[in-house]
Amino acid sequence: MLVSVAEGALAIARDDLAPYAAKRRAAPGRFGRWLLRGFLALLLLPVPLILLDRFVPPPVTPLMLIRAAEGEPIHREWVPYARIAPALPRAVIASEDERFCWHHGFDWVEIDKAYDAWRAGDRLRGASTISQQLARNLFLWPGGGYPRKAAEAYVTLLLEALLSKQRILELYLNVVEWGDGVYGAEAAARAHFGRSALLLSERQAALLAAVLPAPRDWRPERPTRFLDERADTILARMPEVAVPGRVGCR
Repeated sequence: MLVSVAEGALAIARDDLAPYAAKRRAAPGRFGRWLLRGFLALLLLPVPLILLDRFVPPPVTPLMLIRAAEGEPIHREWVPYARIAPALPRAVIASEDERFCWHHGFDWVEIDKAYDAWRAGDRLRGASTISQQLARNLFLWPGGGYPRKAAEAYVTLLLEALLSKQRILELYLNVVEWGDGVYGAEAAARAHFGRSALLLSERQAALLAAVLPAPRDWRPERPTRFLDERADTILARMPEVAVPGRVGCR
């Protein structure tokens, strides 16, 4: 009889606890769904912002905010592509991304060269395209790491899919860092050469392009011998590169 009573009590307890056990089993499923929704929202977040960038100049970038938090001013003036000396986009492409017009965000030729050099014992060098650099400038933070690299690759694909090559270059020329607190072609031209971006000479454009790998360390208005030689190389390459325009690359 005692056994029967005990078995009955256990059965009642199981019945009472069943809803709680079901909730505990369901909790991981709900968490997974929320996690998936959050991940999808994160993936979709850049899309409307990039679509807006097709027509509206971005007001600020993460790098500008980071530098401002460190106490630097923000000197920047947006200028349309037509108000930038043609020599500057040509020089930037010759310096940073010779195949800009022909790739879809990633220059696999340069990536292969960098990988082969690393395999041969050289230091691993960057092979970022203008599109990748713009992805970093518009949406991401400075530094490395696999999460940031993955985010950069994803945003690069979106930029290439949603924007024209000319718009990508126009955005890049207006947000890229060109010195302490100096962003964009117009502010750079005035800070370093005392003139507007439209009036830059070919030599000045080449010097501005030459400092892009380290804009806070090099001064285009007071070039070192190394910087002068780098500018000479860019000037020699400039006639050979294609530059985007209203009717495509030429």
